[in-house]
Amino acid sequence: MKIKNILIANHQLKFVGGSETFTYTLIEALKNKGYSVEYFTFFKGITSDKIEKNLSVNFMSKKRYDLILANHYTCVRYLSRKGPIIQTCHGIFPKLEKPSPYADGFVSISEEIKSHIFKKGFKSVLILNGINCTRYNIKTSINRELKNVLSLSQSTVANAKIESVCKEIGVNFKKLNKHINPIWNVEDLINEADLVVGLGRSAYEAMACGRPVVIYDERDYNSSKADGYMTTDLISKCVANNCSGRYFNYKFSKTDLIESFQSYNPADGDSMRNYALTYFNIDKTIEQYLEYAKTLKKRNSKWRLTIVYLYQSYRIYRQRKRES
Repeated sequence: MKIKNILIANHQLKFVGGSETFTYTLIEALKNKGYSVEYFTFFKGITSDKIEKNLSVNFMSKKRYDLILANHYTCVRYLSRKGPIIQTCHGIFPKLEKPSPYADGFVSISEEIKSHIFKKGFKSVLILNGINCTRYNIKTSINRELKNVLSLSQSTVANAKIESVCKEIGVNFKKLNKHINPIWNVEDLINEADLVVGLGRSAYEAMACGRPVVIYDERDYNSSKADGYMTTDLISKCVANNCSGRYFNYKFSKTDLIESFQSYNPADGDSMRNYALTYFNIDKTIEQYLEYAKTLKKRNSKWRLTIVYLYQSYRIYRQRKRES
């Protein structure tokens, strides 16, 4: 399988978020390696503007591509006739993350997701979240004692709790909620902090910047979830659940936050950075995607349509059974 022209797809690129940043990072890395890259989305905006202006990458213009790397089942179905598609699944709850029968292959970014979609009948390979470790790096050293905390929480409740704790222990507090006050160069804000509170890709980006991390948030779809202060012994366990707080499943109180902040050790920053370089480096991630793409079998249209038909029929059957 010869790969030259690649399309990267994400359901929406209006805002700044995990899958949007992931999309930008994939495109940037592939272009740096000399591939011809274009992008697709149903909704343009902040991130698509950055892709076009910063990376000089255009919106989809070709009838067919050698490889399509797509997030979200909506993109997979829409683009299914334009080339072989690998769908990357980033979560277990959002509807957009469900695996599509129109994909030729699947990537799970955590062991938890891999197990989740396997139970739905889809095999996948594990490729961890890719981070641009040059962009997200150590620009400023952290303090020997905790002085500055940055929350990347998406929850008003969680941010209020974190801010209250910071005031109580005499630590400076800043917050960045992508839904309320998004910024593009989040790495600059991370580098102003000694410790970062967040989940998922936010945690990975903080690690790449050499910041100790507390895994915690209180999102609507996930309630209060926390793994606490991440040590070198816990990293692989937390990453297996995409740093979602679902390894320990703690429901954090203010007392728990205080204890997590008291665990702060500046030496952990270097450990986080080294782990990110080893496991999240986008240059390694890209090679894993391309190697996996070479293993995809040539599409069998009749077999593929049969599978899709059976899948859709089963869904209709289940829906009617629930309604009866």
